[in-house]
Amino acid sequence: MHKLWKILALALAVLVLFSFSACTKSKISSEPATTTSAEEEARRRAEEEARQKALREENLREEGLSEQQAKERLESERSMFENDDIYFEFDSIRLSPEAQEILTQKAAWLRKNSRAKVTIEGHCDDRGTNEYNLALGEGRAQSARAFLVDLGINENRLNTISYGEERPLARGQSEEAWARNRRAHFVIEE
Repeated sequence: MHKLWKILALALAVLVLFSFSACTKSKISSEPATTTSAEEEARRRAEEEARQKALREENLREEGLSEQQAKERLESERSMFENDDIYFEFDSIRLSPEAQEILTQKAAWLRKNSRAKVTIEGHCDDRGTNEYNLALGEGRAQSARAFLVDLGINENRLNTISYGEERPLARGQSEEAWARNRRAHFVIEE
């Protein structure tokens, strides 16, 4: 019995010691808190843009392209970006594997062109009511936007708009025409 009291007393002493050590104050650092100000963020962004521009210029020099050729190449890449639409199944906002591949390529272009802003337009075929098609077009644009954001593109660079059935690419009442109109189109704003 006496041995049991000793063990209990020892356990209580250890518990009290741990309690006191847990209650000690942590040392307060005299170092200022590091916060990122808007000015620092703007400075970092400008430095990154300058670095990207310098890399592009260096790549052009290495490839031996003239300034005119470089401009033509940039315009060509820009045109490809804008004219490579993604397509959707009937009554769907789900991205197909082909659409995901195209969006992955667009994300790479957006990373290289960090100042570019894009409007993603959602389009539908002419089946369904105007209200339904506007909502479906918005869902398609938002689906593409969310995928690009997941790939690391800043959401502030991506706007969406729905045109529903108002701006068809193809006229007619065939599956081929309807399929061409179920799309998301990309417009560079810069």
